[in-house]
Amino acid sequence: MKHRYSGFTLLEILLVLVLISLASVAVISTLPVNAEDSAKKYAQSLYHRVQLLNEEAILSGRDYGLYIEEKKSAYNVYQLASKGWQRLSGEGIPDRTELPEGLTISLTLGGNVWADKERLFKPGSLFDEEMFAEYEEEKRLPPPQVFIVSSGEVTPFTVAIHPESRDAGNDAWRIIAKENGQIVLRAPGESDEEE
Repeated sequence: MKHRYSGFTLLEILLVLVLISLASVAVISTLPVNAEDSAKKYAQSLYHRVQLLNEEAILSGRDYGLYIEEKKSAYNVYQLASKGWQRLSGEGIPDRTELPEGLTISLTLGGNVWADKERLFKPGSLFDEEMFAEYEEEKRLPPPQVFIVSSGEVTPFTVAIHPESRDAGNDAWRIIAKENGQIVLRAPGESDEEE
């Protein structure tokens, strides 16, 4: 008389566990990421890009710029070419990054000189722009607000990225370029003096 055991083998049980874990990972990866994690991701990305552009500017002798579009929650990266400011190309860094819906970005130019409202001159061109307007064939890009130049200098600034529903002062990830050229990333609630 033969006894036939009914049941599952160890291999069958392991196969089912693997399939369940793969299905779980697929479902979890499709769940929406919360806004705080998304703000952190985009702030870290911008921080690394600014650091990379600063190093590239020093090594290659080229100048770069950053233009923040607060209303569109986006930022653009420029490079200075013989024709003036052009969108960045060929550096492995996207020339335009739009933040997902629900995140906002804001720019504050820092440093004592930049905050001085009583300047001796108003920022702008030294030339009569209207005189040369007829020679303008293509639409020009707006000039960068932040300059990253080949001498290693960076315009002092603070860029804050945070969820729309949260307070910019307390809940924003901040990328800060100090007057001494140091670029730092600050988490929400982290003070500027911390090293």
